[in-house]
Amino acid sequence: MICRIFLGLILSLSPVSLWAQDADEGAMLFQWYCASCHGAAGDGAGPMAPVLLVQPSDLTRLSATADGVFPLLRVVRRIDGADPLVSHGSAMPVYGPLFQGNEVALRTASGQPVLMGRAVADLVLYLQEIQR
Repeated sequence: MICRIFLGLILSLSPVSLWAQDADEGAMLFQWYCASCHGAAGDGAGPMAPVLLVQPSDLTRLSATADGVFPLLRVVRRIDGADPLVSHGSAMPVYGPLFQGNEVALRTASGQPVLMGRAVADLVLYLQEIQR
């Protein structure tokens, strides 16, 4: 209980994240794990897209389709598997468990801290960078 209170205090004092994240690492993870479905540019036109039951989203328009606010919590939940999307016979993402561990926190637009694995945070930062 004391650890949770201490973590809450640290998160409340943190302006953006608990630890520095790396969007360049997120870009590499994206190309390795996500681009085959979502496309190298994140536009949903990956080479695997035609065989999927549910077409991949254009990840460059996540903010645009959410009234200009990046939907951080929804994106984190999709990547880490908490909000699965069955698009190819198994829950999206196939690689979610690989992205767990080394928990860090990012804040939503409203300031709410969200804990996630470091790789998920790196992917989220990359996705925020490619918004149009």
